[in-house]
Amino acid sequence: MTVRRAAWLAGGCVLVVYVATLAPSVTFWDAGEFIAAAKTFGIPHPPGTPLFIALLNTWARILAVLPFATATNLFSAVCTAAAVGLSAWLVAHATRSTIAGFAAAICAGSMSTVWQNATETEVYSAALLLSLAAIVAGERAGATGEPRWTVLAAYLLALAVPLHLSALVATPVVLLLAADSPHAARVRNALTILGAAIVAAGVARLSISLIVVGVLCIGGAVVISRRRGMSARASITALCVVGFALSAVLIMLLRARFDPAINQGNPRDLADLGSAIARRQYEVAGLWPRQAPLWLQLANWFEYADWQFALGLGPTVTPTVARVAVTIGYGALGIVGARWHRRVDARTWRATLLLFVCGTLGVIVYLNFKAGASFAWNFVPDDAHHEARDRDYFFALGFWAWGLWAGMGAFALANARGRAWIGAFVAALPIALNWRAVDRRLEPEASMPRMVASSLLDPLPHDAVLIVGGDNDTYPLWYYQQVEGRRKDVAVVTLPLLNATWYVAELERRDGLSAGRSFDENERAAAVARSAERKGRPVFAAVTVEDGARGVIGSRWTLEGHVLRLDSDNQDSDSSQVVGIDTAAVRAAAGRVDRWMAGRKVHPALDPVHEYFSAALDCPRRALAIGAQTVQLASLDSLCKPR
Repeated sequence: MTVRRAAWLAGGCVLVVYVATLAPSVTFWDAGEFIAAAKTFGIPHPPGTPLFIALLNTWARILAVLPFATATNLFSAVCTAAAVGLSAWLVAHATRSTIAGFAAAICAGSMSTVWQNATETEVYSAALLLSLAAIVAGERAGATGEPRWTVLAAYLLALAVPLHLSALVATPVVLLLAADSPHAARVRNALTILGAAIVAAGVARLSISLIVVGVLCIGGAVVISRRRGMSARASITALCVVGFALSAVLIMLLRARFDPAINQGNPRDLADLGSAIARRQYEVAGLWPRQAPLWLQLANWFEYADWQFALGLGPTVTPTVARVAVTIGYGALGIVGARWHRRVDARTWRATLLLFVCGTLGVIVYLNFKAGASFAWNFVPDDAHHEARDRDYFFALGFWAWGLWAGMGAFALANARGRAWIGAFVAALPIALNWRAVDRRLEPEASMPRMVASSLLDPLPHDAVLIVGGDNDTYPLWYYQQVEGRRKDVAVVTLPLLNATWYVAELERRDGLSAGRSFDENERAAAVARSAERKGRPVFAAVTVEDGARGVIGSRWTLEGHVLRLDSDNQDSDSSQVVGIDTAAVRAAAGRVDRWMAGRKVHPALDPVHEYFSAALDCPRRALAIGAQTVQLASLDSLCKPR
């Protein structure tokens, strides 16, 4: 088997696995926003990922025979499978063993974090492919000394800005491989690639000084080339292609002027475009002070590492004996594989080691996470000190390096006994061990997000205004409206976004809804509700909106299934804050949920968001069970939130 065939075989095998477990529709978190933005060629949350959206839009048009969400989910699968193929080629070429390359790539591609990114519309799969492509280009630049590979590596790293900045984590690896070379051009290669990466980082941070330093690095490469009698064309070309790659961010500037349905940040001018690229809408943590103790941030990584090889043996955030045993086993295989790799090819071993360090310690130090969403509640009990979700996906490159070594270790042990194919089998075993936990064809991943959107939007009267509480009860609704074209008459108002000036202006521009002058998001929501009532538009709130926010918006509500209708006399000073229960509407909502769940295959879900929305969908049934006509507003959360 040739090196190329090993790459195609590895990529093809994991692609079959990813397609077999592909989400059939929208999933929670950012997927709904990305799918809706791709459909409308819009602008998702900062930094906007314009290249990713453009690629998704084009891909889905080519695969127009598929449902739009299925096509965009498939894009992630193909990107990850391509990354597996590149890794198989790289390892097989370096170690001169096609089976080792196949085993390493298969094992890396079956890590649960990588697999889950591959089966939904998420930018991290495309970023993984970009990282691996840049690493291969850097390796070729160092191995051959050919300037075309240096230009390609510089171009690919610059694409991280319009695609996703997580790809820049691979920069030190690309530099190492380009500089670790017997060819005289190694200094030129390294300076050119370093300059490209610094320019990209400067654009991402809106730092003129970084951009100048990056250009000077490329200029230094030009000077060195001429002094040594080499052509400077590669460095000059690299600077040009870096500028071309970075120009993709202008897609947002152009699209914003057409005001697409998904237009977060509305970057209509250069100032707003810069704010979007630099993510100034968010409070980005610096390196210091640490948002959680460093030992706790490291412990979070170990929590996520335990999920990688055998999540199906314990699909829970709590460690299980069987799962930990497998994790330790593959950790040992990783050590064996690293030692074998170093003996066979020290150059790519150093690169893999650096990838592991950058993808673990580098990410921990630079991103400065809070405690994980499912970790250390006894140590950090305050919600404000926990991430909104588990951030295992940021460590994908580190897990990838570990998976490569574990696959090599399985091969090395088996090959020493003349049974190399057994090593490939052991390397692929995580596919079976993870399958039950990551199969998105099963509930709740398969259709719960769409069910949430349908339950919130479909029962509403025409031209209603619906107030929702956050990303996961917003993005599926955007998907439902923009991709499936349903209930576009409903104005969805997202509470946290009311803090953003651009969003307040968007509500006024599109729906004629005024948020007033208050700086408090709940007060702004109350102003939006009053503005809607003046226009004769009924106002509703999702059951997931916190009772404190509902109390500010109005004092009297009626539960109508999965939404609450704001009563017209809600500002009556003599009334207590109570919720009436529309028994007929609540019974109908409970029946819809029962019919949805009938006969569906369900498996345990790791992400607590599914438990959260299971409780929200179960809210009508619980309301019927209490047999009352009214409940206190503050008591509603006990009906509609996880117990």
